[in-house]
Amino acid sequence: MDLTTIKDPKFIKQYDLEQLEVLAEEIRTFLVEKLSVTGGHLGPNLGVVELTLALHKEFDSPKDKIIWDVGHQAYVHKILTGRANRFDELRQYKGLCGFPKRTESEHDVWETGHSSTSLSAAMGMAVARDLKTADENIIAVIGDGALTGGMALEALNHIGHEQKDLIVVLNDNEMSIAPNVGALHNVLGRMRTAGKYQKAKDELEQLLKKIPAFGGKIAATAERLKDSLKYLLVSGMFFEEMGFTYLGPVDGHNLDDLLENMKYAKKCEGPVLIHVITKKGKGYAPAENDALGTWHGLGPYKMESGEVVKKPGPPSYSAVFANTLAKTAKDNEKVVAITAAMPGGTKLDLFAKEFPNRMFDVGIAEQHATTMAGGLATQGFKPVFAVYSTFLQRSYDQVVHDICRQNLNVFFAIDRAGLVGADGETHQGVFDISYLRHIPNMTILSAKDENELQHMVYTAVQYNDGPIAVRYPRGNGVGIKMDDELKQIPIGQWEVLKEGSDLAILTFGTTVPLAEEAANHLAKEGISVKVINARSIKPLDEEMLHDLANKNYPILTIEEAALQGGFGSAVLEYYNNEEYYNVVVERMGIPDQFIEHGSVSQLMEEIGLSCNDVINTIKKIIPRKQQRA
Repeated sequence: MDLTTIKDPKFIKQYDLEQLEVLAEEIRTFLVEKLSVTGGHLGPNLGVVELTLALHKEFDSPKDKIIWDVGHQAYVHKILTGRANRFDELRQYKGLCGFPKRTESEHDVWETGHSSTSLSAAMGMAVARDLKTADENIIAVIGDGALTGGMALEALNHIGHEQKDLIVVLNDNEMSIAPNVGALHNVLGRMRTAGKYQKAKDELEQLLKKIPAFGGKIAATAERLKDSLKYLLVSGMFFEEMGFTYLGPVDGHNLDDLLENMKYAKKCEGPVLIHVITKKGKGYAPAENDALGTWHGLGPYKMESGEVVKKPGPPSYSAVFANTLAKTAKDNEKVVAITAAMPGGTKLDLFAKEFPNRMFDVGIAEQHATTMAGGLATQGFKPVFAVYSTFLQRSYDQVVHDICRQNLNVFFAIDRAGLVGADGETHQGVFDISYLRHIPNMTILSAKDENELQHMVYTAVQYNDGPIAVRYPRGNGVGIKMDDELKQIPIGQWEVLKEGSDLAILTFGTTVPLAEEAANHLAKEGISVKVINARSIKPLDEEMLHDLANKNYPILTIEEAALQGGFGSAVLEYYNNEEYYNVVVERMGIPDQFIEHGSVSQLMEEIGLSCNDVINTIKKIIPRKQQRA
C-alpha cells in the first residue's frame, strides 16, 4: 500500500496475519529508502516493525496509551499514525521530529530523548486512569539497555508494589547503542534461553486442577511444584519476584506470537511484562550485521550497498579528546575512563583498545558513573567521565553532593556541548554552563578548536585542585594544525585573538569564528573590535575584566549556551560592583526556550546568533558607549 495515505492506525484492525506481514516488509523498504537520504535511527526501527504493528492492532491508540521509552524507535509508530508523508523532512529544520512529540500527534502521549523514563510515566498515567475510573490500557515499551537505568528500576519496584494494571513490553535486542553491560543484562540472557515459561506454568496449573484436592498438603505441594517450575525454567525469575506476571520470551518478529501474548496480557490483573526478543536492523543486511553501532543512528547512505556517505574533513572533537586522553594515560597509570553506554559516541572505544582494564562502561547509569568516579578519585586515581552535555543533566545531584562538595579530582569531558542539530530539544547541550558554574569548586573550560581541545584535555588530566569540566561540540574540528607537544593552558587566563579599541567581544568554543567574522566585517566600516577567547568560563579572567573596565570597553558576550545563568551572566555578576557601574555589557546566547531540530546553522540564524545579528548588536552598543563617555 501507499504508506503516505495512512491517516490513523484504525485500518490495521481489519488486517489478517498475511496482510500484516506484507505491510511489515513495505514499512522496512520505506524506512531503508527514506533514511538513506535524510539519515536517522535506522537499525532500532527496523527491529520493532512487527512489535509496533502488533501494538496498534491489539490496542486502541490514542485511548490506550503507548509510551515509547526509546524515542528513536518510534518511526514505525509515526508511519502508522499518519506521518509517513513527512518522512522526506525527518529531523530536518521545521520537519518531522525524530522522537515522539506531543504537539505532532495525539498518538504521541509521552516525549522522550533520554532513556529509562517510560515506566515512571506509565505508572503516573495508570494512577490517573484509576483516579478517573477510566478503563484504558497503559503500555510502556522499554529496551533492555534502558532497563539498566536506575530510574527504570525504581519504577519497576513501585509498579510491582502498587499492582496497578499496566503492561511493560521489554524490547530485548541484546544491544542498545553499545553492547549492553551489567548483571541485569546477564539475567535477560538466561531468560532468552529459558523457553516459554508462562505456557508451561499454565499447562501445569491445568493439570493440577484435575487432581482431586485431598487437603492442604496436596495444595501446598502443588504450589511448591509451580514455584519449582518457575525457578527451573527461568533462572531467578527476576520480574515475577518484582511483582509482575512474566510472559515470554516472545519472538518479536512473529506477529502471531506477539498478538497472542498481548491478548493474554490484557486479561491479566496487575502489572505484566512481555519479554520480546528482536533483531536490531532486521531485514536490511548492513544494519543486521552491524557490530559497531554504526547503524544505530547515522547520516545518509547508499541504499543498495549500505555504504555510509562520509564527508572528508578534520578529526571529530570526540576523537581528539579520546586520542589525547590515551596519550596522557601512557604516562599516567592513574587515568581511568568511564562512559555511560556511549563508548562509540564519546570515542572512548579508542581508549579501551589501549587500556581495556582502565575503561569502564557502566550502562545507562549516569548517576552511578559520576559517584563511581568520585570513589576512584578518593583513592588517588584520575577518573575521566566522558558524557554528552544533555546526559550529564541526569546526574546533577551527584555532581553537587558527591563530587564538588568533596572537591574531588574528577574530569568531566562534556561532549556535544552546544547545539547538536537534528536530534533536537532533548539533545541540545545548552544548559551545562548554567547548571555547573554556580557549584563551588567546579572549574569549566571550553575549547575553540581541536588543537586547543587537546591542550585542555592534557591540562584537565594534570589538574589536581578539584573537579574540572572541559566542553567541546559535536562534529569535526575546524581543520587547524595540531601541535605535536601537549602543554598546559593557564586556568583563569583568557587569550586575545584580535586587538581592537571600540568594543570587546568575550566568547569561547564554537562562537569564536562567529566573533572573528563579525569583527572583520566591522573593521571595513571603521569599527575596531577586540576579540577575546574566554576559554576559562570558571574562573573568569578577572584581571582582564578589570582592565577592560578601566579602558572603558563596552562588552558583548556571545555563547552557544543558555543565557540564563550562563557565561554572560557571570560577567554581569563580576561587574555588579559600584566600581564598575559604568560598564556596558550586552549578552547574546540561547534564549529562554527549548530549541527544536534542524541544522546548527539554521538554528543559530533562528535564535539570533548569526554574523549579521552580532554586527547589528555591536552597532547598537557603540552609541551607548559614546553617550556614557
